[in-house]
Amino acid sequence: MRRQTITQLVVGMAITVGVISLAAADPLGGEKDMVLIPKGEFTMGSSEHSDEAKHQVVLDTYLIDKFETSNARYKDFMKSTSHPAPAYWDDPRLSKANQPVVGVSWTDANAFCKWEGKRLPTEAEWERAAKGPDGDNHYPWGHKLDPKKANYGQNVGRTMPVDSYPEGVSGFGVYNMAGNVFEWVDDWYDITYYKESPALNPRGAEKGYNFANQGPVKVLRGGSWLAPETSLHTSHRFWNQPDNNSYGVGLGFRCAKSVVAPSDEAMQAGRDAFIQALVAMGTEKNDEALAAIEKALASDPGNQEYLATRELIKKSAKKK
Repeated sequence: MRRQTITQLVVGMAITVGVISLAAADPLGGEKDMVLIPKGEFTMGSSEHSDEAKHQVVLDTYLIDKFETSNARYKDFMKSTSHPAPAYWDDPRLSKANQPVVGVSWTDANAFCKWEGKRLPTEAEWERAAKGPDGDNHYPWGHKLDPKKANYGQNVGRTMPVDSYPEGVSGFGVYNMAGNVFEWVDDWYDITYYKESPALNPRGAEKGYNFANQGPVKVLRGGSWLAPETSLHTSHRFWNQPDNNSYGVGLGFRCAKSVVAPSDEAMQAGRDAFIQALVAMGTEKNDEALAAIEKALASDPGNQEYLATRELIKKSAKKK
């Protein structure tokens, strides 16, 4: 009877933890310093500007870099590929290893992400990661401006390390989605795109707005250490030609990666292993439970319920 009661309790706990935000879970195995953003719906856009018309968007699960791309990572890229150094590479205000790389064009950023086996995020992916699980934050941390949570308006006079302002992370745990550096995304910029974009996994306009008759432009997001506070809100859109780095000392990026959905067979194998883990937890056999949940995660690495259950098993094992 006691064993049955424990098993029922564990199953109930697993169902409860299954709704925990992925911001608190480990990122997908093997993807260092990336955050898993679960499939979900959010309100894209705002009432701030005419090109930001509010609309509902649903995105499949994806990964996004927790931090902006640093000088250290970009240096490895240059060494490996002989890619030329960006503008301001030797500027002493901006050249420390843990500061974000700046002075990059969209073409530079795209090449780096491909080298890392990733890609630039779509505009929608960037905004969902910035707005957090609630899906409508005006700033990554909430709805009220807080100068202690972002680098903007020349308050510091330089870029800050990519892991700075931990109190200003988004609800998903992504750093510096407001300020520090503007960030390239994959999409072409079009003024009216939000009025016609698809609700599921929008990829941006087919061609970009020809700004000042100098050619089509790509989207930039996030504000920078130079930009005013009005640039910090999570829906604010900027643009620039893809081979132009005219935002210079305040222009960087981060990468993203698609998550391949597991097959039906893999999903079922994962569920079977998950049930085995719950049964083992109910009989307090932590080693068996951990082995089973790892098998479940091998079938479906991004499953939030499995990730949360693994943490419960580890905590239980430590108590013994």
